[in-house]
Amino acid sequence: MKKIFFLSFSAVLFIAVSCKKEQPQEVVEKPVVRVWKSEETRALAGVTEKRGLISKTDMATPGYVLFSPSFGTDTYLMDLDGNIVHKWPGEVNTMLNGYLFENGHLFRLERDENFPVFAFGGQAGIIREYDWDGNLIWDYKLATEKELLHHDIEVMPNGNVLAICYEARTPEESIAAGRDPERVLKGGLWIDKIIEIKPIRPRGGEIVWEWDMWDHLVQDFDSTKANYGIIKNHPRKININTHSAESESGPLMDEAQIEQMKAMGIMTSNANVDNQRSDITHVNAVSYNAELDQIVFSCPGFNEIYIIDHSISTEEAKGSSGDLLYRWGNPQNYAGGTKEDQKLFVQHDVKWIPKGYPGEGHLMAFNNNIHNPDNKLPSLGAALAKAQSPDPHVAVGDFGNFSSVIEWVLPEIEGETYTISDKGSFGPDESYWEYIAPDKYSFYSPFVSGAHRLKNGNTLITEGVRGRFFEVTPDKEITWEYWNPYNNGYTLPDGSIPQPVGPFIYAQFRSTHFTPDFPAFKGKELKPISPQPEPFIFKMPPPPPAMEKDSIH
Repeated sequence: MKKIFFLSFSAVLFIAVSCKKEQPQEVVEKPVVRVWKSEETRALAGVTEKRGLISKTDMATPGYVLFSPSFGTDTYLMDLDGNIVHKWPGEVNTMLNGYLFENGHLFRLERDENFPVFAFGGQAGIIREYDWDGNLIWDYKLATEKELLHHDIEVMPNGNVLAICYEARTPEESIAAGRDPERVLKGGLWIDKIIEIKPIRPRGGEIVWEWDMWDHLVQDFDSTKANYGIIKNHPRKININTHSAESESGPLMDEAQIEQMKAMGIMTSNANVDNQRSDITHVNAVSYNAELDQIVFSCPGFNEIYIIDHSISTEEAKGSSGDLLYRWGNPQNYAGGTKEDQKLFVQHDVKWIPKGYPGEGHLMAFNNNIHNPDNKLPSLGAALAKAQSPDPHVAVGDFGNFSSVIEWVLPEIEGETYTISDKGSFGPDESYWEYIAPDKYSFYSPFVSGAHRLKNGNTLITEGVRGRFFEVTPDKEITWEYWNPYNNGYTLPDGSIPQPVGPFIYAQFRSTHFTPDFPAFKGKELKPISPQPEPFIFKMPPPPPAMEKDSIH
């Protein structure tokens, strides 16, 4: 999740058509795709939209949905009628969702209140495990000046936990690794690593395996550095001077501008002028394939996903055996293509489709911020600034970025790595399946969000910034739709919000669908709890006096 990028919503209309003249007329509902005019606006945050259950058809997959409200400390299990049937309470913010297992235990990342260094969104620092009744089973913390857990975890079959972890690198270390000094501020760089934690219950854990991006960097900026090389000749390494979509999307801000961004809820309270370009990779999702013993993770800063080998030791992972097995989304990062070949745009939630599910073995990701070349405004931040409203509406002609959910087929494995095409890029060139709203502009979530395949072939999608969950068939028909109505108002000790979501007060990181026969539900009475959580009703504040005066004239 991260800097602000935004979205929209559209209505589905129907028309009647007639049959053959010799037959009696019958009304057949047929969807009409909205055609947007450039001056028409879309509600990016949707804070005044109807919330709760929007639609439920006979084709909706029976079951329950797990999610965590953005400003809350609880995780909810909800039936498809929008009733909360179970909850796991907490003490600190739990926006980053959780993972429910067959024994009824819930693992989730939680937002430590006191870590000093790492700014931007997705901060966590704490992993906790709860039983069905909400009793704390395991508590692990990693939140220091040097390291921080963030965004996502993955519980492995052996019970260990994979986690994404920042490691802070000084300006001197960054320059020694070949980073262009002009792109290094006093805050240095935060480069991600994947760690495997063996739980020590009830508190603590041992890091038993590690893979660090820092060990697999290449650069063609400074020939005096040890990792100097021709980028095209090293497609399995990461160019440390790759332009970051996350931290370098605009000019540097001064202290006053950063304070204004904090006041708007767009930046965290520990952001400053020195660390505004530290978070260049911003890894936001990790998933494990036990059959392949491989890990996939999402690097939205570079608009790519990466696959690495977990079967090697930590020591081997530092060397060439730990180089990337596969990468996809932006081949220009390794001179394997051009801007026109880019497929991923600040993506989230990459995962393999499980065995036994339609599309098994394929990868799926939420493709957040697909660029519209006809935009008049340079960024979504600019669009938000122009709207100047807690419920920003922006014309699609001014800013028409959109989102998709993309599924693609991995290339063949040759030896121990995935094959590279003759033109020097990792395939495929095209997606296998992709969901884009029929009208394109009504589906847009510039950060957070996710999607996962259901066993019947449908897909549950979380359009994160507006808090919209919906299920689509393989033919892209919506079978169920719900908009999160909850914002529980949790704030940090300094009064700031726990994640920098700006006007997206109903935002959701992800949601997860479970079928009624999921083993954790056996013997459980899943009926609406009483009382139900209190929905948050947004009320538009009055315009400032200057606007009132202008409106009179």
